[in-house]
Amino acid sequence: MKLYAKTDVGRKREINQDYVYVTDKPIGPFPNLLVVADGMGGHKAGDFASKYTVKILREELEHTSLDKPEEILRGVVTKANHELIRAAHSDVKLEGMGTTLVAGTIVGNTLYFANVGDSRLYLINDKIRQISKDHSLVEEMVRLGGIKAEEAKNHPDKNIITRAIGVKEEVEADIYEYRLKKGDIILMCTDGLSNMVEDEDMFDIVKGARDIVEAVLMLIEKANSNGGRDNIGVVMAEPLADEVSSTW
Repeated sequence: MKLYAKTDVGRKREINQDYVYVTDKPIGPFPNLLVVADGMGGHKAGDFASKYTVKILREELEHTSLDKPEEILRGVVTKANHELIRAAHSDVKLEGMGTTLVAGTIVGNTLYFANVGDSRLYLINDKIRQISKDHSLVEEMVRLGGIKAEEAKNHPDKNIITRAIGVKEEVEADIYEYRLKKGDIILMCTDGLSNMVEDEDMFDIVKGARDIVEAVLMLIEKANSNGGRDNIGVVMAEPLADEVSSTW
């Protein structure tokens, strides 16, 4: 499997609160791990939130006694949420922090991932498809028929999220199981990319790039050239053909 991950502070922010992590080496029962986190909070609290959440996630994976990918993901997200809240209670400078999270693994030809917040997971093949559902106020408004999807893109409340790690005592992650097809490319990103670059432009950039490294760098460059109003975090994974044809 080909993997690449990178963050960029963007053009407007002084501190990079996005954090990404990828490995093609086993972590606990997972054969690989892909993570994107977008921290929030004053001063450096958001920076701490995203990094600490991924740290806890990795530690919990090493020690989990669960064996089903969906149960493992739900368990490690719950633990990360509790630990982030505990950290905030122990340091006044960290109060009010939180983070989005998209964390997943590819097992044979199946992608398993958890989502909390408005960071996203896309699949790119003959088209681009957003697989994750945003936990955001505007997404709720679209779902309830209050506004159209097109209106959500430029809505003044588009940055208000309805779920995050470390904000409430209990957090519900959406858990996905998705069967991969030959040629699928996985793109995970924070809203610093998805708010600045249209899905169709992401597709064109990825398809026009020589490899996933160039694709990630070009996506970040495009987000910055469009204004770079936020930190940008991007993870890309390209399973090899023989990996997609194997099973759990």
